[in-house]
Amino acid sequence: MTGKRYPGYDVLSKFSGVSWNDASRRTIERRLATPRVPRFFDTGQWQTLLAVCECIVPQPKDRAAVPIAALLDERLSTGRTDGFRRASMPEQDEAWRRGLRALEAEAQAAHGQPFHELPRRQQQSLLERMQSGELKGPAWGDMSSKGFFEHRVVHDLVSAYYSHPTPWSEIGWGGPASPRGYVRMQPDRRDPWEAAEAKPGHESEALKDNVRIR
Repeated sequence: MTGKRYPGYDVLSKFSGVSWNDASRRTIERRLATPRVPRFFDTGQWQTLLAVCECIVPQPKDRAAVPIAALLDERLSTGRTDGFRRASMPEQDEAWRRGLRALEAEAQAAHGQPFHELPRRQQQSLLERMQSGELKGPAWGDMSSKGFFEHRVVHDLVSAYYSHPTPWSEIGWGGPASPRGYVRMQPDRRDPWEAAEAKPGHESEALKDNVRIR
């Protein structure tokens, strides 16, 4: 994988090297092998979620997409949580089921179509109204649409995206720090096993450094 900011860098080149231990490798393998079919969401919720993911985290067309919806579904199906719950929000599994049902109801009420079949501009308009708390249909119950957008939609989808190795390569992150760790913690310093950012006029130097990282 080659990114413009970190040319030649592929975090998975570290897979069999000294940077990661077996526990890190197993975790990364599980994320790469995440089934892209739902186990937690039903078919309708899954279609809505896929469309929401495309709006919230649009991805480049020149590489395979990170399976954001599948990563979230896997988390919910195994019962992994944040370890806390806001008093204003239901448990995360209930929040997601209710939120997607409510968004679907809002799409039908406003446009007479399922959310995933709407043009992108109409999908984005509904999400913007969710963000501002303007969606108040009965399906939301005692959960505000604004709270769902802020505490579940953005938080969970962005977290799922950056849990995957593909974005790690794009932002120059080296992945788990076990067992090697990071030493040079000061600004503008990096360890030899961290990606080199391409500076104007020095792109070839960054490329040379990045292709040999293990």
